[in-house]
Amino acid sequence: MPLPLPEFHDDKRVGTLYLERAALVTEAARRYAVAHQVKPAREDSLRIAAFGIDVQVAFCQPEASLFVPGAVEDTQRTLRWLYANLDRITGLVFSLDTHRVFQVFHPAWWQDAEGRPPAPMTPITAADIRAGKWRATRHPEESLAYCERLEAAGKYILTVWPYHALLGGLSHALLPAMMEASLFHAVARDTQTRFEVKGEEPLTENYSVLSPEVTELPGRKVGEFNQELFDHLLTFDRVYVFGQAKSHCVLSTLMDLKQHIEATDRSKMGRIHILEDAMSPVPAPPLDPLPPGLDFPRVANEAMRTFREAGMKVVRTTDSLDG
Repeated sequence: MPLPLPEFHDDKRVGTLYLERAALVTEAARRYAVAHQVKPAREDSLRIAAFGIDVQVAFCQPEASLFVPGAVEDTQRTLRWLYANLDRITGLVFSLDTHRVFQVFHPAWWQDAEGRPPAPMTPITAADIRAGKWRATRHPEESLAYCERLEAAGKYILTVWPYHALLGGLSHALLPAMMEASLFHAVARDTQTRFEVKGEEPLTENYSVLSPEVTELPGRKVGEFNQELFDHLLTFDRVYVFGQAKSHCVLSTLMDLKQHIEATDRSKMGRIHILEDAMSPVPAPPLDPLPPGLDFPRVANEAMRTFREAGMKVVRTTDSLDG
């Protein structure tokens, strides 16, 4: 039987900012564990991870600069799922997209011929840079090389994003309602939540939690595959994936999982469960014609088919864990 929602949880507050109520939530968790006979996570015979990708204010709060439409409802469904299955979810893993002002995908990195920064959602290609349409305000050679290598990979072209998930700012934080769920789970199941910081390297985008889009530039290493996190996730019998955005950070993380499972042990592909109703794509930018790579909803839906065909399970938060 699904467990009931804790008394402090309010769906209407999911998309709002407030200070997490650590004392109230953890005390409620202690009482809840006793009342519902919730055992410590270390006693689980079937080990299940809930892997939340960038469930942060930056993407899930409507006033944030990079809010993903649908993220509030996604998070509401996710929280109902987390609480209902609290006694069976062994571990929580959350990524935290983490940025500063001067990064290759932020406006301050680029200028046009008049010294003006690009507007958010502006695509910048290697051809644009070579033609003088845009120039980097720092590391010009590496910035051109980055765009060339990004385009050669065939997944994305460089997109200038609004300033988001800035270290030290409110948008960097886990959404308060999700933070309370992590506190509640930690105390009720007597286990620590795991947080993974990503995205601090200025010369690469880092959609995937497991690796940046580009790992090397001429004379400079800018990232590597997070083998330790990959190994940790695959210690679980199931990994349920949710978060934002379906077209970017979730998609890239799932792609990395797929490729590395294929390279190591294909029999583990079925451990990955994608909570499809707990994620939404970034809307396509208003460009005409719209480059196929910027039709983000289409990109996301095609990727889901690829993951399903590879053997990952595409499920919903309303599906039983016994299904």
